[in-house]
Amino acid sequence: MITVVGTGTAAAPAESLAGAELVVGGRRHLEAAAVPADAERVVLGPLAPALDIIERHHDKGSRVVVLASGDPGFFGIVRVLAERFGAAALDVRPGVSSVAAAFARVGLPWDDAVVVSAHGRDLRTAVNVCRAHPKVAVLTGPGAGPAELGAALGRGAGAAPAGLVAQFPAPLERVLLVASALGTEDECVERVTPAEAAGRDWGTAVSVVLCLDERRALGAVRTVAGPPPPPSQWALEEGEFAHRDSMITKFEVRALALARLGPRLGELVWDVGAGSGSVAVECARLGAAVVAVEKAADGVERIRANAAAHGVDVQVVHGSAPDALAELDDPDAVFVGGGGRELPGIVAACARRARRSVVVAMAALDRVPAVRAALTDAGLDCGGVLLQSSRLAPLPGDVTRLAATNPVFLLWGVRNPVYREGVAQ
Repeated sequence: MITVVGTGTAAAPAESLAGAELVVGGRRHLEAAAVPADAERVVLGPLAPALDIIERHHDKGSRVVVLASGDPGFFGIVRVLAERFGAAALDVRPGVSSVAAAFARVGLPWDDAVVVSAHGRDLRTAVNVCRAHPKVAVLTGPGAGPAELGAALGRGAGAAPAGLVAQFPAPLERVLLVASALGTEDECVERVTPAEAAGRDWGTAVSVVLCLDERRALGAVRTVAGPPPPPSQWALEEGEFAHRDSMITKFEVRALALARLGPRLGELVWDVGAGSGSVAVECARLGAAVVAVEKAADGVERIRANAAAHGVDVQVVHGSAPDALAELDDPDAVFVGGGGRELPGIVAACARRARRSVVVAMAALDRVPAVRAALTDAGLDCGGVLLQSSRLAPLPGDVTRLAATNPVFLLWGVRNPVYREGVAQ
C-alpha cells in the first residue's frame, strides 16, 4: 500500500511513518515529520520524477508514505496517485482541509460554499465563480493569489477613461478573507476588500481565500452541498420581469438564445443592449457571471431591480457599446439585442472578444446580412433562424385563438472550440 497522510494542523503521526522506506512530501512536511533515519526522502516539486520513484519502490513492495496538506483527496495528490497506481493501492488518512479550517476560523458553515481551485489553473474561472456566488473558497497558487483575485474582481470599476461616455460598474459587494499558514504558529486570517488585496504582496503562505457577500454569508439551510441546483424553469414568462412597453426579449426567443449561449458556472456572459435584463438574469440563474450593458438610465435601474427580484448578481454598465465594453474582461458568450445602425459594429466588437459564442436578436431584416458578415469576419461559424410563434389567447365565448408575436431573427456565431485567435486552448 501507498499511505497518503494529510497532515492537518500538526505533523504526521509517528505511527504512520513507522517502517517507511520512502517518504515523499513538501519540504516543510518532511522537516516536521518523524521520518525513519534509513528511509529515502523525496521533496515534492515536479510530480513526474516523484511518481517514478514511488513506482520503483511500490513495485519492489517497499512501504511508501506520501505527506500532504489537509485532506489529500480534496483537490490533492490522491487523484494523481489513484490514476497512476489505482485506488486499491492507496491507504488515505485525511487531515482537515484548508477550506474547512478557514471557514471554521471565521465561524461560518460551508455546506453551501462553492470551492474552486486556481492552483495551476486559469484564474478566470475562480473570478467568475466569485462574481456569481455569495460564498466561494478559492485555493490559490503562484500567480493566482489574493492580489490577482482582488484585481480581477475590481476590474472595470470607477470612473470611465477620458472621452468615454460610460459609467462602469462598482465592484460587487464582496469581501476577501485571506487565510495564511493555517495550522501553524504564524496562522492568520485577514479581512480585506478586493482593492486592498490587489495592492499587497501576500508571499507564499496563503492557504485559501474566502470570497464572501457578507449579507448572504449564512445562506439558507441546504440538503445538497455545493452550489445551488439549477433553476427548475428558464425562458421565464415576460411577466416575471419589470419592463417598459413590452420591450423585452420574448420567452420563445430567450429559450433558444439561452441554448446557444450555454451559460454555466465559471463563465462570463455579456448582455449588450440589455433592456430589461431578462437574458442577463436568466444567465445568472444558470450559474454564470454576467455583465449587462445598457445605455438608458431607466433601463439600468430596471436591470438591477430584476436581478434583485430573482436573487442573482448582475453587474450593470451604464453606457453605449462598443465603447463601454473596452474595460471589461473578455466574455465566454455574448447576447446582443437591439437593431440600430450601430448594431453590426457592436456585433463585430463582441465577436472579436468572445471566447465561445455570440447570439444576436433583431427584428429588422435589413440588419441580417451585415450582422452575419460581422460574425463570419471574426472567424465564427454562423447560423440563424427566423422565429415566428403564435400563442394561445382567449376569446369571448370560452374559445381560443392564436395571437401572433412579432417575428425575430436570431443569428449566432460559434468559435472553433480548439482554436481561438490561432492559439490552441
